[in-house]
Order: sequence, then structure tokens, then C-alpha cells
Amino acid sequence: MKRGGIINAQLAGALARLGHTDTLVICDAGLPIPRGPEIVDLAFRLGTPGFGTVLEGILEELVIEEAVAAREVERENPGCYALLASRLPELKLVPHWELKVRTADARLVVRTGEATPYSNVILRCGVPF
Repeated sequence: MKRGGIINAQLAGALARLGHTDTLVICDAGLPIPRGPEIVDLAFRLGTPGFGTVLEGILEELVIEEAVAAREVERENPGCYALLASRLPELKLVPHWELKVRTADARLVVRTGEATPYSNVILRCGVPF
């Protein structure tokens, strides 16, 4: 058994398969997920697990070179925006419709149980050197 980190076998394996420039989406329970990307659905009940918990766990595992969120998060979900801005200084904001379009190009989508609108982010993987 692993000592720590992400212990969900499906998620740990999916993260290990990501490479430089691959993108993954961490999303709330309501984001439409297109056909194509691998999906790891962590949602158990509305609110569980929360977006912040999943984001923090994934950021401990990966090198991120770019992050994209919906522009609407600034106004509609200031708590989520504050978290994203503090943890992802390279955060770019786009209209929500564009974020949904970009989701189709992701290699992995991690669905949380988050029930707060606009709790979504696209992360592009970097390298540790």
C-alpha cells in the first residue's frame, strides 16, 4: 500500500499516464463532460469530495505549467477564484462556454462532488526540470 498521496487507484494511475502538455480538468458535479477524455468520477454526494480538496491533492502530485478557469468564477464563486489565484499564479480566465469547449481536448477529467458553480479548472502538465 502507498504511504500517502493519492490512494484512489484509478486516479493515481491516470495521473501517472499524463505527460508534458497533456491537460486535465478538475470539475464540479455539474460540468458537462464530453465523450473522449478518460473520466475519474470521485463524486460521492453533492459537496463530497469538494473541489478544493481534490485540487490540492492533484497539485501535490503534478507539475503544472498553465491553468485555465472560467472568467465567471471571479464574480460568481469568489472563494474558488481566490483558491485558484493563490495556488496557480499562471491562471488564465476565459468565458465559461470556451472552458466547456476546451474540456473536449483534455486527456483526463476528474469530477468532484462540488456543488458550487464554476468550480472548474483546466491544468496543463509541465515537467520538473
